[in-house]
Amino acid sequence: MKRILWFRRDLRVEDNPLLSLGGEVLPVFIFDTQILYALPENDKRVSFIFDRVIKLKHSLQAKGLELKIFWGDPVEIFKVLEAQGFNEVVASGDYDAYAKERDIRVSHILHFRYMHDTYIFKPEEVLKDDGTPYLVFTPFYNKAKALFSKEHLQEYTLEEHTLYGTSYEGITKIDDDKEEILPLRIDSIGFRENLPEIKDPQTKIKAFQKRLEGYVKDRDYLDKEATSHLSIDLRFGTISIRSLLRFIVEQKKSGVDTEPFFRQLIFRDFYAYLLFHFPDLAWKNHKYQFNGIEDKEKFAAFCQAKTGVPIVDAGVRELLKSGGMHNRVRMICASFFTKDLLLPWQWGESFFAKYLLDYDAASNILSWQWSAGTGIDPQPYFRIFNPYLQSKKFDKEAVYIKKWIPELRSVDAKKLHDENYLLHYTVEGYPKPMVVHKEASQNALAYFKQRL
Repeated sequence: MKRILWFRRDLRVEDNPLLSLGGEVLPVFIFDTQILYALPENDKRVSFIFDRVIKLKHSLQAKGLELKIFWGDPVEIFKVLEAQGFNEVVASGDYDAYAKERDIRVSHILHFRYMHDTYIFKPEEVLKDDGTPYLVFTPFYNKAKALFSKEHLQEYTLEEHTLYGTSYEGITKIDDDKEEILPLRIDSIGFRENLPEIKDPQTKIKAFQKRLEGYVKDRDYLDKEATSHLSIDLRFGTISIRSLLRFIVEQKKSGVDTEPFFRQLIFRDFYAYLLFHFPDLAWKNHKYQFNGIEDKEKFAAFCQAKTGVPIVDAGVRELLKSGGMHNRVRMICASFFTKDLLLPWQWGESFFAKYLLDYDAASNILSWQWSAGTGIDPQPYFRIFNPYLQSKKFDKEAVYIKKWIPELRSVDAKKLHDENYLLHYTVEGYPKPMVVHKEASQNALAYFKQRL
């Protein structure tokens, strides 16, 4: 059996299902031009992925294996590889619309074998008694907990392999059936290095172990270090979801309340599950026939962090500068975007998709639909966050706000949570709020009611 092991969202050697298959193998990673052509040359994610791919190559070499790195259209690349006598291509599941369509096209060239890896449960594993997918999280969560077993903690071990004989040097560019070997550098694929500072996942887990006890109490507070910071590692598979689950089980045995964090991991599964079963959620409302009002000036002000609402602008600045954003701030920003500004949620989702290092299509899309009140969600459209009350509660001393908006450091924290002050007093170098929250929220409610 000659297999192509296609690494994608599983950039690691440890606990990787692909490497549990023996035989003659060709491990590959493909820099997909269908995705890369739409990205700016300084995209932080590409730098992160490139760095992790090189680390993966070195890890495979330490195990007596290798990694052949391609640049091009995956379909064209597998047409070339098919002619070399491979029996199948093996890859872990990837469930967004583009990935599913791409994999179907590849399966018409070579036998395609999915390995479950990225999420806890398989998409068809947690279903109602009638075989249909759940639409509400709580019953999904209860069913998932009932189904959760030792099998979901399985650790995959490295099988013995024979490495397919070929050149593993540089980056193999395939374009119109022509092969060219490029230097193993990020500029070979049209990007320049812009690597974010991200710690090793095992270092993060050790740090999170000390915070896990207080996770449920502290996770929403912006002046506290309470979250795991593992979302980017789960997104690109630099850590196995099963190894994280095994960590949680060990902590639970030690008496730590792990249920709140486990619930968040199940929520991550739920959103991927929904996008798998309802792919049109990627662009279409599940309920309510409204899509917001297109206003390019408002959109530009939001994207440039010039709304005049400190917590919102701080969140956008964090996103632009670091590629990250605290989860509580993501909800505040999305609510302000879809309700106070009445902009289309699809615009906000695309903006986040452009900059988030941990961008996951399912989590981002479904979260934006949740904020807009248009998704698979029992909550109604009239759920609207007050950004000033949110910042007062979760960033009382404005530590987060002042970190990302230094021009506000001399302003008393109470005033940064006071809309009336910000509307009537000039803060040098910072704009006044572009909307009055009460008026904007009333306008949003009226707009939505008209379209129900």
